[in-house]
This record gives sequence, structure tokens and C-alpha cells, in this order.
Amino acid sequence: MIKQISIFLPNHPGTLAKLTKLFMENAINMRALTVSETADYGILKIIVDRTEDAANILDKNQYLTAITHVIAVEVEDKPGALHQIAKMLGDNGVNIDYLYSTIVKEAAVIVLRVSDNEEAVKILRENNVKLLDQKDF
Repeated sequence: MIKQISIFLPNHPGTLAKLTKLFMENAINMRALTVSETADYGILKIIVDRTEDAANILDKNQYLTAITHVIAVEVEDKPGALHQIAKMLGDNGVNIDYLYSTIVKEAAVIVLRVSDNEEAVKILRENNVKLLDQKDF
């Protein structure tokens, strides 16, 4: 499984630039990300190359964060790839809470937050889906 950092950010101009500058200055590479927002704040969900270092830097700079375990799977870059994963998990009673995608070493990757990580990993392995771990990012 992968450790994802969620960072709660005020929804103001320059907030993201301040955060990305902090990562840049500390050589933290963001490998996958998604942002959701409301009128007042945004939630940046990221996978970085050095999770513990990033978490310590964020804590030291008083960012409100949470670390969540997510699953990352490599899929073929073709129509139907997400459908196969969604059907596999749904048919076995595992709900996908959210997902986002990225490219890792030229491979299409889907990052999933699911209702039951252990069951999802078991199902995916039984179906020969390539799971990634933190070092792959």
C-alpha cells in the first residue's frame, strides 16, 4: 500500500505556490496528486517520493495534514482499463471512495481509496493486477 498525504489549504491565491515552493526547496517530488475544493479550503491529496520527510516538513510549517493508506495499480493505457478494476472490486463488495490517476515510469497508474484495503489487495492479486508500492513512486 501507498501512503498518501492530505493537506488542508485555505482557498486563497498563492497558497498552492507557497506549498510547492516549500517542497521545491526541500527536494520533495510530488509523484501524483489531486485537489478537491470548497469555497473556503482545498484538500490536496499527494503521493511524494519521501513521505516521512514531507510529513515532517509540513508539520514544522504548521500545515494541517493526514496520512492515508491507498492502493496504486498499474493498468494498460487503453479504454476499459478502469472498468476492469471497478468491476472487479464492485463485484466483490469493495467500494471505491475516490480515485485519481498518474503516470509512473511511463505506465498508467490508478490510485484508489477503497472501503477495505486488505480485501481489495487480495482481489487484485488474485486477478493478477500489478500493485505498486511506495518505492515505485
